[in-house]
Amino acid sequence: MKRMLSGIKPTGQLTLGNYIGALHHFVEYQDDYEMIAFIANLHCITVYQDPKELSTNLRDAVALYLACGLDPEKATIFLQTDVKQHAELGYILACYTYLGELNRMTQFKDKTAKNEQNLTAGLFTYPCLMAADILLYDPDYVPVGDDQKQHVELTRDIAIRFNNKYSPTFKVPEPLSAKVGARIMSLTDPTRKMSKSEHSDKGCIYLLDDPAKAKKKIMGAVTDSFGEIKADKVNQPGLYNLMEIAASLNGSTPEKIAEEFAGKGYGELKRYVGDAVATTLEGIQARYRDILANNVIDEVLKQGAEKATLIAAKKLDEVTKKIGLEIR
Repeated sequence: MKRMLSGIKPTGQLTLGNYIGALHHFVEYQDDYEMIAFIANLHCITVYQDPKELSTNLRDAVALYLACGLDPEKATIFLQTDVKQHAELGYILACYTYLGELNRMTQFKDKTAKNEQNLTAGLFTYPCLMAADILLYDPDYVPVGDDQKQHVELTRDIAIRFNNKYSPTFKVPEPLSAKVGARIMSLTDPTRKMSKSEHSDKGCIYLLDDPAKAKKKIMGAVTDSFGEIKADKVNQPGLYNLMEIAASLNGSTPEKIAEEFAGKGYGELKRYVGDAVATTLEGIQARYRDILANNVIDEVLKQGAEKATLIAAKKLDEVTKKIGLEIR
């Protein structure tokens, strides 16, 4: 069975975008692949996080992984910091990554272009840690959103460079993107990704939002003045985003939804999308409450960390021997 790996960085509460772009697919993949799904908590601290909020977000993220359908009997679920090999290999791989490559990474480049102050070294070097997150486990595939492909490409470059310098050590992974819902956009600004870091929560639906509140956000979503429902991502990005949300939740496509609502009003389409979102949230939240009540999170993380450490320790040992860090 081929292996697949992915992780989510819970700097805030998980969003509908996280569910559609990642978690929903993790659940589909776990039956066909050896699935490794971790919580990338080290990546959270590249910018300051309130400790209490971060701790709550981490526990909620694990509970939501399970509530969305990830099965710890099928998938390996763990906290990044519970497998110490991530940080060590992250430093080692930083020594095989060029400054020019890190300068070109989109997040750092965007923040420096905006003259943001007090940027940390962690923000600059975190792609090396992300490469370690992946290469420790020799996955065949890494499911990513469109905005994360760059990181997988860097990971591939680092793996090839290391393999060429020493000998075949890392499997070179392939990025895997969903055909629908790979990048869900903000409800208030459809040119930007739906994000936990939005200044207003009107553009972002959280998995723990009250379903009625989520429907209200959908009804207030930015569309356009054309007055005609078409699957036109370029000219009608807000409308297309709503159709992509519904399509991802209902197993359809934006094109089919556009055909179904041809000649109808935007309000009717929004009600359809809002109902799909509310139904999804209700199911996730019911399971989330059960998971918290049954106190299963600690045991899931313990088992996941033990399984992941067996793989990661073997890979790190291979790396340190090849580069001469161990006395023979």
